Parts: sequence; C-alpha cells; structure tokens
Amino acid sequence: MTSPLLGGRREMPNEFRRRLGFALALAVALFGLTFVRLWHLQVSSGDEYRSLSEHNRIRLKRVRATRGTIFDRNGDIIVDNRPSFDLVLVPEDAHDVPAVIAALTRLLGPEVGDLSATVAAARNRPAFEDVVLVRDLDWERIVKIETHQFELPGVSVQVGPRRTYPFGQMAAHLLGYVGEVSPQEREQRRGYHLGDLIGKAGAERYWEEYLRGVDGGQQVEVDAVGRKLRVLSEVDETPGNGLVLTIDRDLQQTAEAAMSDHDGAVVVLDVRTGAILAMVSRPAFDPNVFARGIRLAEWKALVDDKKRPLNSKAVQGTYPPGSTYKVVMAAAALEEGVITPFTTIFCGGGLFFGNRTFRCWRSQGHGSVNVHEALVRSCDVFFYQVGQRLGVDTIAEYSHRFGLGAATGIALEHESGGIIPSSAWKRQRFGEPWYPGETLSIAIGQGYVTTTPLQMASVMATIANGGIVYRPKFVKRVERTDGTTVLEEQPEVVRDAGFKKSTLLQIRDALSDVVNSKRGTGSNARLPGIEVGGKTGTAQASRAGGDKTSQKKWSREKRDHAWFIAFAPVESPEIALAVLAEHSGEHGGTAAAPIARKVLARYFGIPDGDEAALQRTAGFVPLHDQYGAAISLAALREPYSGDDHDHDR
Repeated sequence: MTSPLLGGRREMPNEFRRRLGFALALAVALFGLTFVRLWHLQVSSGDEYRSLSEHNRIRLKRVRATRGTIFDRNGDIIVDNRPSFDLVLVPEDAHDVPAVIAALTRLLGPEVGDLSATVAAARNRPAFEDVVLVRDLDWERIVKIETHQFELPGVSVQVGPRRTYPFGQMAAHLLGYVGEVSPQEREQRRGYHLGDLIGKAGAERYWEEYLRGVDGGQQVEVDAVGRKLRVLSEVDETPGNGLVLTIDRDLQQTAEAAMSDHDGAVVVLDVRTGAILAMVSRPAFDPNVFARGIRLAEWKALVDDKKRPLNSKAVQGTYPPGSTYKVVMAAAALEEGVITPFTTIFCGGGLFFGNRTFRCWRSQGHGSVNVHEALVRSCDVFFYQVGQRLGVDTIAEYSHRFGLGAATGIALEHESGGIIPSSAWKRQRFGEPWYPGETLSIAIGQGYVTTTPLQMASVMATIANGGIVYRPKFVKRVERTDGTTVLEEQPEVVRDAGFKKSTLLQIRDALSDVVNSKRGTGSNARLPGIEVGGKTGTAQASRAGGDKTSQKKWSREKRDHAWFIAFAPVESPEIALAVLAEHSGEHGGTAAAPIARKVLARYFGIPDGDEAALQRTAGFVPLHDQYGAAISLAALREPYSGDDHDHDR
C-alpha cells in the first residue's frame, strides 16, 4: 500500500468513475439537444419565427366613446345605444388580404356586401389600423368567425356601441340619424377616423359636438394573428352628453297614430316658450337603417320615392295655407282700420272683379257678415274685399310680422321660409307688375303664398300668447351622465308682432266659435271641458275643377290639402298646433280637425271618443277677456241658422 506521506496517489473507485462518465455523457447529450434546437430556431426555421416574433407586439387600440342618450321632456329614453359586434380587419396582420377577404366572403355569404371595396376605401390608412368590414354581426356569423379564427389572420370581432332608435320612425325627421363619417367631414372636423359615426341629420347632426363624447384607448399586446393577449394600460372613454328634448314622447306617439294613413305633418308648440311638444312628418323613415349602415338598394328606394320620405314636411314642405291664412288677413285688416269689428260685407256667393267672378266656397253665399262671422264661417267674399282694401304690400307686411316668408330659425337643416308675395317680389322674380286680381287669390291663402306647417303653428301661437313670436326650439338642456347641466336652452323672442289687445281678443273669440259653435267649420276638434280655438283650411294643389267629393278618384298630386290650426285653452292658452293632411282630397274640418282633436285630448288628459260629453259641450262658447279689451263682442254675433257646418275652403 502506498503511503500518502510519501506522495503517492489514491486510486479512484470504479463506481465513481462510472457515475462521472454517465454525467459527462448526459451533459454532452443535453448540449447536443440544445444545439439542435437552437439550430432549428435560428437557422432552419429562423425566418419564420423571426417574423412571428415581430408580429407579437404592443399596439394602441382606440376605444370608441358611447354616444349620448336622447330623452324626451319627462326623462323617457327615445334614442339609446346597444352593443354591436363588428367584424374588423387589421391589414398588417392579414399577410394576404385578398385571400382573407375571399375566405370571409365564402364563410359569411354575399349578404355582407363587397368587402373588397370596403378595404380598398381604407387603402390610405396605416396598415395597423382597424377597418370595420361588417357592423352588427348576428350570433351565427360570430360563431363562424371564432371557429375559423386561425384561418383568418388579422380578422377579429370587436364589441362597440351602436345607435338604436327604439321607436322606429317616431319623430325621425326631428331626431335625425347617424352614418359613417365621410372624407369631406373628416377634413372639416378634427378627431374623426374612418369608420366613425357622425350625426347626419336632425338633432343628431346639430348637436353632434355634445353627443359624440371623447374616445379612450388601450395599450394591448397582440399575437401573430392580431388577437388581443392582454391589456397593458387603459384610458377610459368619456361618454357623450345626454340631450333632453322638449317633445313629449306620449304626445308624439299620439300625433303619429292620429295621422293614420294620411301624409303630411303635425306640429305642436308651447305658446309660452316656443318649445316643440311634438313634430310629425309623414311618410317617414327608420333611422335604425342608417345606424347599421344603409344598403344601396335601401337608399335608392328612399330617394326615388315620390312622396319624399327623407324630407320633413313640417319644416321643408311648403303649401298654400288656404283659409287658415284668413287669421293673418283679419289681424291686418283690424290693425290697419280698413274694417272694424262692426263692419259688415255682403256675400252673395261670389265677387265679380275684372272679367271674372271669384267664387265663395258656399255658392248661395253667407249674406251680410262681420269679421267674426267671416272667420267662423270662412267666408271667401269677405276676405276678397278685405284683401282689396289692404293691398298686397300691406298684407305682406303683416305676414312678415307673424314670421311668414322667412325661416323660423329652428335648429334643423334645410328649413324653408315659404313665399309671401309683394309687388317688389313679383317684379324681381318675374319682371312683371302686380295685378289687383292676384290680391284676391292671396287673400284666401292661394296664389303665390306658401307656408310650412311649423310657420302656421307659430302663427296660431302668436295669436294665443299676446302677439309674441318665439323661435321654435326642441332641446331643453344638455346634461352629463351624472345629471349635471352643461347647457340650458332658454326661450328666444324673435319679435313682438305689435298687435293691439283688442285685435287679438276679437280673433281669438272668433276662432273659439269656429270650433265650438254650430255654425263653425271646425267642430270636429271640439273637446269636453276644454275651449279650443281653431281655423280650418282647404288649399288647392292644382287648378283641377269639379266636385270636391270625387277627389278620391283624382291622381294624388291633384287632390287638395286639408289644414287645421288651433290653440287651447282659449281662456289661458298653453299649446298651439298645426295639422296638414297632404293631398287628402278632403276639407280641413273633416280630415285635419279630427287629428288635432286626438292630439289635444291626449295633452289635456281627456279620453277621446266621449260623444256624450261632446254633445253636452255643443255650443259652449265662454268669453274670456284675458287682454282687457274695452269692447263687447257678444253684440257682434248675429243670429244664424244654416247647414254649412263642417265645410271649408
């Protein structure tokens, strides 16, 4: 044995040598495997994995803000938002965009439209930005997309808010609609991106600044096919402000239903502020079609429709006012002194002037009538002569005082001002002088004169409220989501029309008799317990003659328009309204007055259809000298018995 002290070495045991050899072999094997794996990752498949690693990156995702809710005056929702599942493509992640689009079309069917055109429209955008291909996917298509996710790189389903109009066509022209922002709009307004929604018409357009909200954002990590892996940081979006309107949803729905099969318009105003309580235009459209993205065939159908459903009859439609214009004529005549409340004019059924006879609607005439009876019985001959005495330029002056001949200034696009003719207007328009015979036509609301339903409702409100012309408004306030007020709309006085109190009282009393007396033309608007004042009108839409009862056989565009304008209660007015039944071929008292009655009954909480109550109120015409007039009107009413009830021109 060798001694350690003599420098000898101890021999390694065999077992230890075996274990060391095994460890060295294992280390070599592991190193070899690691080398092979590294070779595969970096050399053999290096390009592929390098590309994948580059696409596993951090991105900034914009989170679209929820658009502000729209409420009626009582806080009831009339425009809201709901979740929308949208099909989105990120071109950078798709690798082969045409192939992905072809696969999507095969998967979803041709009903989704031309996806290639959608992508082409976004070709100038950065490749990493989302392109919305299809909005509001149904559940079946969502499942298909998720099932084939790995076959559709760059494609995902994202959840965002979509505008919804729960009541469909209700108040469509006033509420408006939203649509995808156009390139021109993106140039004019900062902060909008391709695919964003923007107000295109009505309240949605005019109040866009308040409704839109402020977008938020997310910093997210996405994988190679564009799927979101995790959210790294987030900035919350700020929802749009709520818009509280002046309209009453229940009253609006009543007015919509009352129009039934009639085309035309209904406008209801608060006479004390000019606030719009209801506004109907028929035919209408469904704003939901625009919110989801209107299809070409749907747009073409709306544009080609001869009834023009996209146009608001209430503010854009202009019509001869017919006998409703006699309210303006009576005010002008009394103010100018060409007649007094005691002046009588004989009506024998017509007035011969020049080389023709201007007929009264009642062929046998009305006999001797004063201004009160002329309004109640809608005597044309009386107002022919009043028009002669006033002259066209004076008529125009007083029409302008009421706000006719100019837009009211309501916050809606393309409002029409109508036409109030004058001698200067005709000279400028046609290069011709004004002929005296033309004055007779405009004196009964025919000829060149045209107005909108909104204007005629404003005329009646001016008569009712003491002569003040308000600018019509339909927004009460703008408020944040926490209920705090951003903006409060105040009543806006355009002008004081400057009428004497006695003039307004005289006209209001006559308009009460139009509805409440047996000889009036507007008895179909009578309500139990509420004194309604109104004026009927029938406006010719063409020069076609013949029996008015046969107009249903005429082509639609030749039929007469039926008007009714009203206010209530007579003693202490609250609301005024105008009803136009377009091309109804009926009289104002038979077509338009019943519509007004239903609206008024809803406003005052009276069950419509109480015929017994109506019979008890027949002839109930109380006088209320609200303005303190110094004249007695009861003496002006002459006895009358006749059967001209419910007729009007």
